[in-house]
Amino acid sequence: MKIWGTRTQGSPRRLAVYLEEKGLPIPFIPVDLRQGEHRTPAFFARNPVALVPVLELDDGRCLSETLSIARYLEELHPDPPFLGRDPFERAHLDMWSRRIEFGVYAAIRDWYRQTSPFARALEPEQIPAWGELQKRKAEDQLRLLDRDLADRSFLAGEVFSFADITLATSLEGTAAAGFAIPGDCGNLRRWLERCARRPSMVATRASA
Repeated sequence: MKIWGTRTQGSPRRLAVYLEEKGLPIPFIPVDLRQGEHRTPAFFARNPVALVPVLELDDGRCLSETLSIARYLEELHPDPPFLGRDPFERAHLDMWSRRIEFGVYAAIRDWYRQTSPFARALEPEQIPAWGELQKRKAEDQLRLLDRDLADRSFLAGEVFSFADITLATSLEGTAAAGFAIPGDCGNLRRWLERCARRPSMVATRASA
């Protein structure tokens, strides 16, 4: 197996952290999005919607969508669990992953793609007003998460999960672009400090 995508960037990094936590040595094939390598005929054959990451199996079959890839790998390697052990745990962690992905990750991504000059290769027709609206949406969601983190160590309880991976990599990845956790979110800041010290996060940073 191999994963198409740059392991220190965006959604591929989410998988890279997950693989580090699971101890799975699946190689990454870097894809330069700014140079349009995700829009070549060869890449379209792997994923017609031109998004990374893509998991390519040894027989040539491909899977895209980060959480779907993680679910596939979790079925093959259930320990340690990051997506639940029983029906309730799986649904509970899926709920949290979706909250983070749609409520925060997508909003921060849209803010970056619509406002940053470095994202013009990805979003040639930027709409800054939409980006700023998405930024405020993300900040509102982060304040809700800050309240949730007042009485537990991680988003879904006391165990680091895929939802934590999604949020931690999103916040780290956009900090350099100017997105900051709201100043009144002390619980969230402490949570991110804990996540940032994990070996899996350290090993997948661009400077690592």
